[in-house]
Amino acid sequence: MPDRDVYHARMKTRYSDEALLQLAVQLATDAGTLILGLRARGFSVTAKADRSLVTDADNAAEVFILDGLRRADPQVPVIAEEESAAGISPDAEHEFWLVDPLDGTRDFAAGLDDFAVNVGLVRHGRPVLGAVGVPARGAVYFGMAGQAFRRDLHGETRIEARSPPPEGLTLLVSRFHGDTMPALPPGLESHAIAHVTRMGSAAKFCRVAEGSGDLYPRRGRTMEWDTAAPQAVVEAAGGALRRLDDDTVLTYGKPGWENPGFYCRGK
Repeated sequence: MPDRDVYHARMKTRYSDEALLQLAVQLATDAGTLILGLRARGFSVTAKADRSLVTDADNAAEVFILDGLRRADPQVPVIAEEESAAGISPDAEHEFWLVDPLDGTRDFAAGLDDFAVNVGLVRHGRPVLGAVGVPARGAVYFGMAGQAFRRDLHGETRIEARSPPPEGLTLLVSRFHGDTMPALPPGLESHAIAHVTRMGSAAKFCRVAEGSGDLYPRRGRTMEWDTAAPQAVVEAAGGALRRLDDDTVLTYGKPGWENPGFYCRGK
């Protein structure tokens, strides 16, 4: 694990968005390494007040990411899942980081591999850049301003969302929340569903961003830290996140940091 001071040394002043994106990528990657180490050694699991699970890995990864962001970018507030659950929520209006240190804790606790680390930056209600680490699969997805990438053991590859294929859509749904799609969202009503894949965490967004999936609908409860970094990646790859209720773009800074139902689609 790199010395945390490396982030402070790199970012003594506010750098460009490109530098901030690389900071998010590095923190997501290193937090993923930390999580995998804790999984190998063993961890404890407890339930929060809302009955969602939290592990030692959630807490350790959040401390690590928050330390890196607050050292490197101290003037910008950070909203993070576990701090928020503890009642710590700094004032955040025009610009703020959103962090989910271990998205898909149920998958992680069950020994599955579809868990993620989300680090995203929001400005004026829109995610402008983000990194999504999928540590058990050795990958990190990141993007901003129309360019999205996957970095893994094979190197760094530009990724792009796809248009619906002739044979039909690949539908991605939550493994644990039982999401279904009784009616396709606007613009997709005429398409058949060729495949349905159940999986956890922000990894579903990454499938859409890299063009191996087409549609992820979510009616159940999610929070802004679940979606900010993935939305930045999906939009950079040419896809979109839209609200199910009015088909507008999903935005940020909502009361309680809670999202409405949404769908994520490719081109």
